[in-house]
Amino acid sequence: MAVTAAQVKELREKTGAGMMDCKNALAESDGDMEKAIDWLREKGIAKSIKKASRIAAEGLSKIVIEGDKACVVEINSETDFVAKNEQFLKLLDDTAKTILAGNPATVEEALALEINGHTLNDEFINATATIGEKIVLRRFEVVDKNADELFGDYSHMGGAKTALVVLKGGTPELAHYMAMQVASMSPSYVSAADMPADVVEHERKVQTEIVKNDEKFAGKPENVINGAIEGKVSKALKDMCLVDQEYFLDTAKKVAAVLKESGAEVVKFVRYAVGEGIEKREENFAEEVAKQMNA
Repeated sequence: MAVTAAQVKELREKTGAGMMDCKNALAESDGDMEKAIDWLREKGIAKSIKKASRIAAEGLSKIVIEGDKACVVEINSETDFVAKNEQFLKLLDDTAKTILAGNPATVEEALALEINGHTLNDEFINATATIGEKIVLRRFEVVDKNADELFGDYSHMGGAKTALVVLKGGTPELAHYMAMQVASMSPSYVSAADMPADVVEHERKVQTEIVKNDEKFAGKPENVINGAIEGKVSKALKDMCLVDQEYFLDTAKKVAAVLKESGAEVVKFVRYAVGEGIEKREENFAEEVAKQMNA
């Protein structure tokens, strides 16, 4: 299939690879972006994979907790200026509290909830009309805990990143620190036991190709090559697991050791980084000003 300039540009931004390498990767992958990224990784060409979870939109996230129930919400705006607007902040707070009370299953159900005599969706329509920017409820998660468990929460830069942790055992302080760990170190799973088999298999496939394309392993015995592959897979997967990460307050310890010392375990966590996975609109401020002056 024909590879477009836009696809090449996107792949370059995500990987740091050269233009021709990106074009070849897309051609080899029939235009599939994720397969093209894997192709570049396998060939050792990608310089720095910028994952699709990069921050690419504005807005804020918020956590509200009431008793044994909590809610994490993300609302997006077009600019960071609007995210500081009083109306936006009130909408964020009202939305989180309304969803916590209503316990909807989907964004559509959430927007249909009643607030102040009308729907939450009406609130977003009104905010968009008043503020002059598109304001959207992007996602949320309602989390329940048992009476013998603790919530730990952390909000970074007013809600640019938020993390909620359910901790069994331990102290409120440890629960808070675990939320800080999650927010800063971006784990995907609590432990390897929570990791889907297809994630493990995908990483093994990628690391196998990386080793095969590495000249230093050329002619090496099969057991050496297999050992290198397993070592790379193990390291990559550990980076995804909370308990296998270095503890941010004491990098000589793993999170698992810190939890064990306190007789605690992380049951669940939710982490939001505002705008992750959304393509940010690129703007040239100088050009925009010039257009306004010439209008």
